[in-house]
Order: sequence, then structure tokens, then C-alpha cells
Amino acid sequence: MRQPSVTSRRVAAAVVTMALAGGAAACGPKDSSAKSDSGKPSKGGTLTVLNSQPQTDFDPARLYTSGGGKIPSLVFRTLTTRNRENGAAGAKVVPDLATNTGVPSKNATVWTYHLKDGLKYEDGTTITSADIKYGIERSFAAELSGGAPYLRDWLIGGAAYQGPYKDKKGLASIETPDARTIIFKLDKPEGDFPFLATQTSFAPVPQAKDTGTKYEEHPVSSGPYKVLKNENDGEHLVLTRNTYWSAKTDSQRKAYPDKIDVQSGLDSTVINQRLATSSGTDATAITTDTNLGPAELAKVAGDKTLASRVGTGHFGYINYIAFNPKVKPFDNPKVREAISYAINRTTVVNAAGGSSLAEAATTMLPNQPAYGYTPYDAFPAGQTGNPAKAKALLKAAGYANGLTITLTHSNAKDFETSPEIATAIQEALKQTGITVKLDGLEDTAYRDKIHGLKTEPGFFLAHWGADWPSGGPFLAPLFDGRQIVQSGSNFNYAQLKDASVNKEIDAINQLTDAKAAAARWGALDKKIGQQALDVPLFHPVYKRLYGKDVKNIVISDWDGVLDPSQVAVK
Repeated sequence: MRQPSVTSRRVAAAVVTMALAGGAAACGPKDSSAKSDSGKPSKGGTLTVLNSQPQTDFDPARLYTSGGGKIPSLVFRTLTTRNRENGAAGAKVVPDLATNTGVPSKNATVWTYHLKDGLKYEDGTTITSADIKYGIERSFAAELSGGAPYLRDWLIGGAAYQGPYKDKKGLASIETPDARTIIFKLDKPEGDFPFLATQTSFAPVPQAKDTGTKYEEHPVSSGPYKVLKNENDGEHLVLTRNTYWSAKTDSQRKAYPDKIDVQSGLDSTVINQRLATSSGTDATAITTDTNLGPAELAKVAGDKTLASRVGTGHFGYINYIAFNPKVKPFDNPKVREAISYAINRTTVVNAAGGSSLAEAATTMLPNQPAYGYTPYDAFPAGQTGNPAKAKALLKAAGYANGLTITLTHSNAKDFETSPEIATAIQEALKQTGITVKLDGLEDTAYRDKIHGLKTEPGFFLAHWGADWPSGGPFLAPLFDGRQIVQSGSNFNYAQLKDASVNKEIDAINQLTDAKAAAARWGALDKKIGQQALDVPLFHPVYKRLYGKDVKNIVISDWDGVLDPSQVAVK
């Protein structure tokens, strides 16, 4: 069997970071609530973006995005991209610089792309396949770390490659037989390769214009906007039109505004207040990373005018209880099953901000077709739990008089792994005779503890999100036994080593039919769920305000966040 790598654990860390910063990873609502705005969208004006997190490391090699990202996607085009539509259609991958989403070999180990005609950089020069190859190779350089690491795993020779600054020969597994053709040779089948090709590392970079670590100050644009100003490492980013961009080669980005002014480092309360008031330039403002909290949402709900300016999105993400079966009493399946029956999801959802901000979950996969969602409840106890069933299982496990356990959680006020959720679980388990002691840790200490194989507690709160809407980057890092990390960040908390699960993961990865793969991921989720290795709690819901003069709101099933490439302000 192929040896595991660092990919999944690095991916997971970035996914969690993006999720907490505002859900820049996979998504998908049934009720995206993208509204039909009054007035026809037209070109012109300035779009203001008010964010809490700065757009740091504005270099395609260093950015970790899903579907090309939000602001980055305005400057960097990639081989493929997310479909810029509302609802389920938005969870599809579509061509961007390429003429299609890729042509795979029979076993999906070779992927071939051809570039469109007429592709230009901001200086009018032609984009070539060699530029895309070079852009990808830059992402392997230690000086430009931070981007998605999948290609280091997937490409033949990728694990040993040090980037073009140290290895002038480049990666032999990326071939460019002519200026418009690029071929990728993988060391294992990867049916999800078209999804990966949406990452910014697939953006073209002209080698002659590469300034290494300074490239982020003025990257060469292949998208509808170019960088006019980048202050304090992305804290203030101003984008203006790239006059050489042509809508004839780009059906995805509308590029209505003349200018985009991204202001970051703002307090979330201030952002929502400015969007609510919508005075001056804030009338044509949006946010790509700040949600309405429970208290703010309650105020908005009482104001019909404000409520009409709230976009709703669902991130492909799960908040759950993790068990470490190596720690007693969680080595006993009946104890894990008892806890599964005891959980009161109604109180958990309320602790997360209520049903407007969280949806109860009984599956690990998000409740979206793109991931392969297959409804099941391995331990059906309704929305409020089944204490009687839980007590019976505890008795069968040898704990007729109950037991005392410790729940580890973060003290960060994130409504995910925080004290509110932990307390709701504590109260629910109390009804079954289980005494729960809470171990609240500072967020960094919490992450260090749960991700270390030697320090992993037996019972703790966790969460996970995928880099694109597919079951692969969701289930494999959590349950593939080959991805258990002995030294470093481990995310297979259950430490599951099941040959049949690993075999099925490999088989699904060979599929290039997204629907067929989704069905298999759903079946695998159900199979794993019956082992009570975790307790799914809820999927988050995003509620985000936008300015009163913003038009053409699009919130896709890819990431659940308002798409600035579609917005108009006139």
C-alpha cells in the first residue's frame, strides 16, 4: 500500500482556519437565499469589501483557496473553477482557462488540458501552458509555502521536488508539448483532479515576471482585475480593471464594478453595523468572511428592510463529538453508542445560535448531494435524545450506576467547539447517569492536544470541512487508516485502520463520474457511521448582510458565501 503523507493534516488545518475565518471551503445550501435584487445590474462603480481577516500572502502559490477563492479569483484564473450559480448548480466544477474540465486516462492517472484562444495577462502578453506549469512548480518552493499541498502527494516525483528556484529542471510529471496543452501524470488515480485544478496554484505565472517572495506585491493578473494597491500584507487591497481580460474567454466572472476596495482587520461587530447602516460607500459594500451572530441575527429578524439584505449559505462542514477508542471507557462500543443515543441535538443547536445558524446532523457528510449525502441515523433518538436507550446500553457495558468522563473543548467563542456546545452535551448526558467534567482549553492548546496522537483525549469536540464539494476530501482524512499521523497533526481521531474502508476509498478515487462517486461516498459514510466512532452534531449556516445598493447576489452550493465576481453596485 502507498504510504500516507502530510497532505490531509495540512489540508485539515487550513480548512479549519478558513472555516473559522468565514467559510472559504466547500458548501451547499438547499435554501441559499440568493435574492433577486431590484434594478438590473450594470457596469461601473466601486465595490467595497469589509472583512475581519486580511487577504495575506497574495501570491497564487501561497494562497489556500476553494474554487479559486473569493477575492483571489478576481485576479487569478485557473484551469477550472467553480460554477458561479445559485443552488446545486454552483457545486459543479467548470472550465476556466481550459476548454473543458480535463480529459482523464482510463484509470484517472493522467489528465490532459487544452487552453482557450485569446487568453491574456494584464500587460497584453499571451498566457501559455508553460506559465501554468511554472506557476504550479513555484508552489513547491519552501519560500512560497502555504498553498494546497495535494500535488505534492499526487504528482509523480512531487514528494521530492523542491521548486524551480532549487531545481531548474522542473517537474517531469507536468508536460507542455505545446503552448496550449498541459498534461499531468499522477502516481495514483484521482477522479477529483478537476476540483483540485480550481486551486490558485493552477494560476499562470510568467517566469520572467516572477519576483519570488515579492511577487505578492504585484502579481501579474490573468483575471478581470489587477492589483493597484496592496498595503500591510493584504490589509488594504485595491483592484482595478485588467483591460486585457475578455468576457469572451470567461463566462464565469461578471466583473461589473470598475474598482474593488478590500478593507480588512475590522471588528466583526463594526462590519455588521456598517453594512446595516449602509451609509456612504458602505451602501455598496459586502463581506466575504463575517457572519451575523445570534444576537445580531435577532435584531435583523425584527427589521424587514435589513432581513431582505441577508444572504444565507451552508458550508460543507460538520461539527461533531470525536471519540478516541484507545482510551477507556470509549474502547467499549456500547459506551459510544450510549452517548450517541443520549445527545439532545435540539439543545446543541440552540447553543450554536439556533436553527437559523445550525442544522442538526446525523451523518458526517454534509446534507448536500455533491458530497454524496445519504440520509441515515445509526442511533435514532429523535431531536431530544433517548435517555432510556442510553441507560440500557450503559448497563450492558457494565456501567449500570453510570460513569464519569471528561469532555475536552475550546474556550474560543466560535459556537462550534466552545463552552456553549460543551455545556449542552454535559446536560444531555446527565439525564443518562453520565457525569461530564469539562476541560476547556485556550484554542491553541486545544488544537495541539486533540491533533497529537499521544495527547489525544478520549472524548472531545471537533469539526471538519472539505476543500471542494466531494466526499473524498471529507471522509478520507478522517477515516483512511493510512493517514494516521504518528508525529504531527493527526485528524483520523478514531485511529480507524479498516482495510475495507481504505480499499473503498481507493476505488472511489478512480471514478471520474461525480454522481457515481457521490453515491459510493454516501454508502461509505453510512458504513463507518454504524461503528459509533463519532457523534455528528450540526452543520453551520451562514447569515451575512450586504449593503443596500448591492445587486446580483449569488451564493453557490460550493462555499455558501456571497460571490464578489457576480456583484454589481449600479
